[in-house]
Amino acid sequence: MSLSVQPVIMAGGSGTRLWPLSRAGFPKQFLVLSGNTSLFQQAVARLQHLAAPGQTLAAPLIVGNEDHRFLVLDQLRETRVEPAAVLLEPTGRNTAPAMMLAALQALEAGQDPVLVVTAADQTIQDEAAFTAALQRAVLQAAQGAIVIAGITPTQPETGYGYIRAEASGAEQLVAQFVEKPDLATAQKYLAAGNYYWNASIFVLKASVWIAALERFRPDIATTCRQAWAARSSDAKFVRPGKTEFAAVPSESIDYAVMEKCPGVLDIRMQALDAGWNDLGAWEAVWQVAPKDADGNAAVGDAMVKDSHNTLVHATSRLVAAVGLEDVVVVETADAVLVASRERSQDVKKIVAQLGVEQRGEQALHRKVHRPWGWYDSVDSGPRHQVKRIMVKPGASLSLQMHHHRAEHWIVVSGTAEVTVDEKVVLLAENQSIYIPLGATHRLRNPGKLPLEIIEVQSGSYLGEDDIVRFEDTYGRVAK
Repeated sequence: MSLSVQPVIMAGGSGTRLWPLSRAGFPKQFLVLSGNTSLFQQAVARLQHLAAPGQTLAAPLIVGNEDHRFLVLDQLRETRVEPAAVLLEPTGRNTAPAMMLAALQALEAGQDPVLVVTAADQTIQDEAAFTAALQRAVLQAAQGAIVIAGITPTQPETGYGYIRAEASGAEQLVAQFVEKPDLATAQKYLAAGNYYWNASIFVLKASVWIAALERFRPDIATTCRQAWAARSSDAKFVRPGKTEFAAVPSESIDYAVMEKCPGVLDIRMQALDAGWNDLGAWEAVWQVAPKDADGNAAVGDAMVKDSHNTLVHATSRLVAAVGLEDVVVVETADAVLVASRERSQDVKKIVAQLGVEQRGEQALHRKVHRPWGWYDSVDSGPRHQVKRIMVKPGASLSLQMHHHRAEHWIVVSGTAEVTVDEKVVLLAENQSIYIPLGATHRLRNPGKLPLEIIEVQSGSYLGEDDIVRFEDTYGRVAK
């Protein structure tokens, strides 16, 4: 029987340090920050070449958040990669439980594959070197070892955890995991030569992970098994039991298992020199971005003059910068961030404050993606709101009604099938229809091209929670 290799992509996380581009409802792993595909899509693509001759590569397992399930499917569809399963966490419990779910799913086929576990929000410049290093790690893991990727440091980085390795013949054993250091300590690590950045890329058999978790954190292993036993399946989606998963302790892979392995279990490090970056903050985005002669990186409609080592990222309008040094400027349709580059890790403090104040900018962009398409709130007032709405070909919104608002729809492009109470009409470009307050209605795109409309809402209350759904393709009707 050939060795089976199972890619596992951790697609959870909120990416708070890349606000305002990254939001809770559309986090950084689904953003295009380098190249022309999202970080998640890049992770999927680079894992398609892992299997060496004589090995079998399984379809990837995706572990993500229930709220992001349609983002995952849409982006997978664009890559034309069919997942083995998408494991949906009803609530975030960090990476150790997520990896346990992936291991349990991987064992379902009756084999014990080698898991290659990576986060969905990393970049790799040299994919050939990445593949070669992980293929070596797979061979070690097939013999029962736990293998972790270590990045040769290029600078005294204080934002990463470190691995202290010790050579043993042709292999490097992990001697110790070290927390994020201060600058002076990071400089000592760089000079020592046997310290590596922890890339959070793990290679090990599914059974080895389960045994290690049961040894070091039996509480996590037991509660994960209980949630798995209560799982439900819907096409490619697999959902652990919601109540049972809520009881799972939240812990990372490193804290739960990896840091306890040296001297106890066979844990090794595979050096990875492939241009790795986790894009954990805007400083990291600046590092990997193309720059001019003065070290400035400009993305979108941006003009940068008489500035040095500055990042300007524009998404919806012209952004001009003059006389800046070591600054990050990020513009979106509803928020602007200006920060010192060296303090870009602290953007999460702004996100935390937005959460305390319950502001919408913490969770969603002005343009909100939905499984049927998207809407963009372009204007609002005390008793009105205007949205651009795009509906994908063949998709439809729920059959719904509103207690507090009426709506007027104008078709900009495509064809709209509109249900209002018992009446169904087709609208072409430049045609419109009025939806009275309290009317049961639905919008559907029966065509092969995207449908775009302008929606004008008017009434005493315009919140998204003023929706009563009667039928819904996406499982949002209250039971």
